[in-house]
Amino acid sequence: MAEMQVALTPEDVAEAENVQIKEETELWNTYKLSDGSVMKVKIVITNVKRLKKFQPDGSPIYLIQSQNVLRMENIPKELMGKAIQPPSKMTGSHIR
Repeated sequence: MAEMQVALTPEDVAEAENVQIKEETELWNTYKLSDGSVMKVKIVITNVKRLKKFQPDGSPIYLIQSQNVLRMENIPKELMGKAIQPPSKMTGSHIR
């Protein structure tokens, strides 16, 4: 199927309507890497806007803001670096 693109202007985005996110199911995509590590990735939608423009088939156009979340598991010990210790907290007697 041929994909048609709809041109968007800054005005289209400025006039877009915010759409609240009422429910969420954030599933992880899991990938086993050749080094033995397991990478888990999910997208978290933080904002949704519906434009006043439509796809050629009549469906509304949505813009989203999102964050990618990454979690690593089963990392082989030989791939691990040295852990960094957080800085120690200074006590009141050291502050002037």
